[in-house]
Amino acid sequence: MNYLAHSFLSFTDGQIVGQFLEDFIRNRDRFTFPKDIQDGITMHRAIDTFTDSHPAIHEAKKVFAPLVRLYAGAFVDVSMDYFVANDLSLNSPAAWKAHSLRAYRVLNAHEQWLPENFKRMLIKMEQDDWLYNYREDWGIKFSIQNVLNKAKYLDKDIPVFEAFLDHKTELQKCYDDFFPDLLAHAKGINTLLQLEN
Repeated sequence: MNYLAHSFLSFTDGQIVGQFLEDFIRNRDRFTFPKDIQDGITMHRAIDTFTDSHPAIHEAKKVFAPLVRLYAGAFVDVSMDYFVANDLSLNSPAAWKAHSLRAYRVLNAHEQWLPENFKRMLIKMEQDDWLYNYREDWGIKFSIQNVLNKAKYLDKDIPVFEAFLDHKTELQKCYDDFFPDLLAHAKGINTLLQLEN
């Protein structure tokens, strides 16, 4: 799952912060954060573990694996945010816009906990409203290109976005088979986290 899904599957402001931070911190540093942010880090990891083991995600990876091999999972994560952003059973477009603005507001309010590289990314994320614009083809194209640009061993011109467009129907089915299970799993993890508090 990518940024939108992780922010949506957060049940407190602290969890939003922790979900975003997880990819930007060293494991040993996680205990330096307040408990609610630690809960978000835990939630992020639980989501990733569940996602990586789900049969529908294994199917989705087949779309990208011929092009990018072991990087297929990263492109599935980005693709799933497109389907989350367009899932009207979860939110209306106006509610997704409100969610995106709230996420940026929460992250900025917790600036003291954000590493410098994340702060720099957050400025771009907010300026271009990445979270809301995942609903657009061009928004996903931008994100896919970002992954290609960061990947050390991939050519920057691999037609990953074209594969996304060509296989959108299959990827939608994978999302439909997967996301309700993930949502239920995240709610269960949150219940356990709240019992610990």
